[in-house]
Amino acid sequence: MTRLRAIAPLLVAAVLTAIAVVTVKSAGCDDPGRYELVGGAYQLVGGCIAPGDLVVPEPAPVTPLPAAEPAPAKG
Repeated sequence: MTRLRAIAPLLVAAVLTAIAVVTVKSAGCDDPGRYELVGGAYQLVGGCIAPGDLVVPEPAPVTPLPAAEPAPAKG
């Protein structure tokens, strides 16, 4: 039983690795893209992701905080 407990995590890791490799191989992307230095920053050139593939929600409007009332004078 202890031998199985020692080998089970390795078998699970091997299965997950095989699933990841098959997923990447069957992704259907012929051009994985590359990073190029453009204007002092790296930019992804090529690849299978179009700008419309990434959905970014509009940021929620920020409500301003009410103005703080001045503290009463001590006296």
